[in-house]
Amino acid sequence: MEEKTKAPAEGELDLQAILKEAESKTDFPEVTFDEFTPPTDEEWKKACEALLKGAPFDKVMYTKTYEGITFEPMYTRKHTEDILPKDSFPGMGDYLRGNKVSGYVGKPWGVAQSCDETLPKENNELLKFEIEKGSTVYNVRLDKATLDNVSAGDAEKVGDDGCSITTLDDMHVLLDGLKLDKYPLYMYAGASALPLLSLVVGALKSSGIPEKDLTGFIGANPIAQLVRNGKSIAPLDKLYDEMAECAKWAIKNAPSLRTVMVRDDVFSRGGANDVEDTAYILAIAVEYIRELMKRGLTIKEAAGQIFFGISMGANFFMQIAKLRAARPIWANIIKAFGGDEEDQKMHVHGRPALFFKTVFDPYVNMLRNTTEIFSGVVGGLDSYENEPFDEPIRKGDVFSRRIARNVQVMLQEEFGLLQPIDPSGGSWAVETLTKQIKEKIWKEFQTIEAKGGIVKALEEGYPQEQIANTLAERFKALEFRKDRIVGSNMYPNMTEELLDKREEDVVELKKERMADIESYLKDIDDKDRDEKLAALKGAESGTVVDKAIAAAQSGATIAELRKALGEGGDETVKTIEPHRWSERFEDLRMTTEKYKKEHDGDNVKVFLANMGPIPQHKARADFSTTFLQVGEFNVELNNGFKTTDEAAAAAKESGADVAVICSTDKTYPEIVPDLAPKLKKALPNATIYLAGAAPKDLEPKYKEAGVDDFISVKANCYQILRFLQKKKGMID
Repeated sequence: MEEKTKAPAEGELDLQAILKEAESKTDFPEVTFDEFTPPTDEEWKKACEALLKGAPFDKVMYTKTYEGITFEPMYTRKHTEDILPKDSFPGMGDYLRGNKVSGYVGKPWGVAQSCDETLPKENNELLKFEIEKGSTVYNVRLDKATLDNVSAGDAEKVGDDGCSITTLDDMHVLLDGLKLDKYPLYMYAGASALPLLSLVVGALKSSGIPEKDLTGFIGANPIAQLVRNGKSIAPLDKLYDEMAECAKWAIKNAPSLRTVMVRDDVFSRGGANDVEDTAYILAIAVEYIRELMKRGLTIKEAAGQIFFGISMGANFFMQIAKLRAARPIWANIIKAFGGDEEDQKMHVHGRPALFFKTVFDPYVNMLRNTTEIFSGVVGGLDSYENEPFDEPIRKGDVFSRRIARNVQVMLQEEFGLLQPIDPSGGSWAVETLTKQIKEKIWKEFQTIEAKGGIVKALEEGYPQEQIANTLAERFKALEFRKDRIVGSNMYPNMTEELLDKREEDVVELKKERMADIESYLKDIDDKDRDEKLAALKGAESGTVVDKAIAAAQSGATIAELRKALGEGGDETVKTIEPHRWSERFEDLRMTTEKYKKEHDGDNVKVFLANMGPIPQHKARADFSTTFLQVGEFNVELNNGFKTTDEAAAAAKESGADVAVICSTDKTYPEIVPDLAPKLKKALPNATIYLAGAAPKDLEPKYKEAGVDDFISVKANCYQILRFLQKKKGMID
């Protein structure tokens, strides 16, 4: 009789006993790998070269990045032995491997879906809805007028990118019913946190909610706003004074609230690479540390006020590496200032980089966003806002917000990303990239320091020039389609209809905002308000925030608070304009669409002179088709022609603006000299292209026969399409 396994004690499964019993009953053969000889690097390279079929190994297998780092074809332990973490653990040392020993096991990253409805009431409802559906942070996005401390009535446009806030009543409506003792509040405040902090605290006081319950951040970032707008809303020294006043007030009254938010979007939107982006926000943060300490804060107090906002870009492994690299750099910076281990922790809020999102084929943005949040989580951020896929087109709706939010919920609850602690730790590739990008970030940071700090560097125009150069590199790579944007410069969907922009009625919204503001201000005691504003204007250090709160409670608008605090900064710098990598190709298609609407559907007509049977011409015909459809041109398809006379006759009948000869390199020497002149005669005003890059010795011969240019992987797609649009009369 077989021996029975001992019953599990108190209902618990004795897995060890089960495994031992299975082992005793199973005779597993010993497995060795002696028969396999580990290949040498040279043997591996030769095997790759055989598969590449003549393509150059060094060109194909190595990938250069915009950061000046080259991805190698393979990373191994022996190549990275010296840099692997052997005596460090997550949450310890320089925080390379994360701020917490337990990773996300004890506390998941914050799901901070941004809420950007124009009207405070509607945004309040959206904030509550987001929490109900899985968000764990109240993330309020404000419009440009609010960030610039301009009242809605004086704004050019209200709600352009977020919620419009002017009065204490607006803030009260926005925060009404929010569980601020349970969920953090995220509010990027622009150049100064003081006006918005005053309105927030004033609204809470009027509702009987203690300000000590506030967690999260109401964060200022005056240098980034200076770069965004080109000038400051007040002198930087004055804004630093306000930053220090807010910090001191928060430390005393709301110790879990941070008042500085060093956000990178002005650099990210400009097209910066990950080295530039990270180095510049670190330099900004150092500037704030210095200015806060000048104003009496300790390093512990100053560092404890800073939250970082970092955009996650398109290069998956580089995003992981830059987060892992930024933490030890920041830790060393704070250590140099005298901060202890707790002060050295870098707290990061992430979001997808808008630079890499597209208007055409926008549903692909869902995939882009998902890889970006994945890289951010693996890199160890503290919270994340995953933007709706239609972000570059319009404000999100129920559907797009749901998709964005649920990506985070699924990653936490269904895909197990809360379990691994430092999932990339020990990865040969990630550890190598982390070391490489850390060195480059530190070098760029030192360059900024050598120029006298980030403000001096910006006044000189250095960061702007570096980012402009990177943007030009990105655009050039897109022109030649070395970088591929699905749906834009590659694989365009010719049947696509753009999403409805759902543009808001700006005039009506402004009227509604002004009516609400006027209604509130009717009941304000003007004398009391003016007295409170006068007291704020002459407030001594240490009393500024309290007097600003009192002025807000007396009815002062955000613009009146700004005026009392001080306006008119003298600092000016060259702006970094926002871009998206796909914008120029989107403009190509929109130019074509506009022309078609204005000319009864007329378009650039493309005739494919496909020579020979389908297998002979198909590869280049397909390539040429997608190449020219990037401009949304009409490409007439066919199954090929047996003779050049047939092709020329069909071309003449088509009346095309463009003809593309498609066949093989082997057949071109015979076909092109015969066909090209016939196409020129059949279509005297057309541009004749040859599909494929001609050998140098044959290129003059083909051009002499009538070929104007060549369509190949080496061709500048953007310039060719722009040329054809200009020739058609679509552009001047």
